[in-house]
Amino acid sequence: MRARSRTGLLAAAALASACGTMPATDTLPSLDGTAWVLENLTGRTLVDGQRPTLQFTGGDRVSGSDGCNRFSGRYTVAKRAFKVVPPLASTQMACPAAIGEQARAYVEALTVAGSYQIADGRLQLIAASGTPLATFIAQSTDLANTSWRAAGINNGREAVAGVVAGADVTLQFGGDGQASGWAGCNRWSASYTVDRSSLQFGPPAATRKMCAEPGVMVQEQNFLNALATVSEARMEGDRLELRTAQGAMALVLYREGSD
Repeated sequence: MRARSRTGLLAAAALASACGTMPATDTLPSLDGTAWVLENLTGRTLVDGQRPTLQFTGGDRVSGSDGCNRFSGRYTVAKRAFKVVPPLASTQMACPAAIGEQARAYVEALTVAGSYQIADGRLQLIAASGTPLATFIAQSTDLANTSWRAAGINNGREAVAGVVAGADVTLQFGGDGQASGWAGCNRWSASYTVDRSSLQFGPPAATRKMCAEPGVMVQEQNFLNALATVSEARMEGDRLELRTAQGAMALVLYREGSD
């Protein structure tokens, strides 16, 4: 009897020791500074096209795209409890019915989630009942060695204008701190510095060809002027927003090769 009791005590002690070496699980891992692209929405087949995204910044800010509209808001994490605080601010673009329905289901999953887990480069949102709601793949927010095409340029009059047809404006971030591209008429280049979401360009240099097509030279100057105002980069899937220190939009770009 004593031998069995002693054996039981030793086994319990060994188990307690093993448990003491396991990582603590009473708090959730930090989301701040992470970005994700939706991989799976429980119970649904994802619609082809722009994938919904999710980004966490500033300690308690959440933003992204539901596949049709962009949204932003606040989230909280307390020990193992997670909450995206409704209502979320959102743009109000019209969408095809299937995309709109998926967007509503996606936002509902965000606001219903009560916890999450991160493993193997994936984020899974979980309902309070323990049911998985959505799974995301980690998205790199590294700008180095990426290429983009402008879709909107701040015209210097508090408005973002579309790009002149046939006068593409491009931006490539080199891995050496140098950016370059096509300004619509001329090639341009500039140094850049980036620190997480902070981004700044040095004074741009450009070739001096003149283009006669209406609006091209004005667009080019607006683009180069907009570069000088950039203070922040926000990447959402294949979309890149470059904003000023005041939060105004300087440039809207899409990844080269994306639809």
